[in-house]
Amino acid sequence: MGKRLEAGWWQRLAWVALVWASLGLLIWVPFLYIAIRRNRPADWCAFGSFVLYEIVSMSWSEILPHDDSKAGLGLIAILTLLTATVMLLFAEFDKKTPRQPQYGTAPAPHPGQPYGYPYGR
Repeated sequence: MGKRLEAGWWQRLAWVALVWASLGLLIWVPFLYIAIRRNRPADWCAFGSFVLYEIVSMSWSEILPHDDSKAGLGLIAILTLLTATVMLLFAEFDKKTPRQPQYGTAPAPHPGQPYGYPYGR
């Protein structure tokens, strides 16, 4: 199994805030971070798809005529931002696992009683 990448809610919200504060221009940054840390093919594919989205949307915004009919491009941008938000909050990061106690360590004996003498006689 691949590497785990745990993140708390504050870290997830910080990544989402970066995506929304940059108006989607830096939507690829959290996915690059995840892909580098976990090095899974699915993470690299997600990163590549958001980079491709960024390249295509910037090109289309310049190629389309400069009238006020770019509502379709705005709708695609909002849907992409919402998709990235859902992915960052719920899908990309692994849930934190509870810490397990260390096995193999013997408990300390009680003072005044030898170890292994449970009845106190």
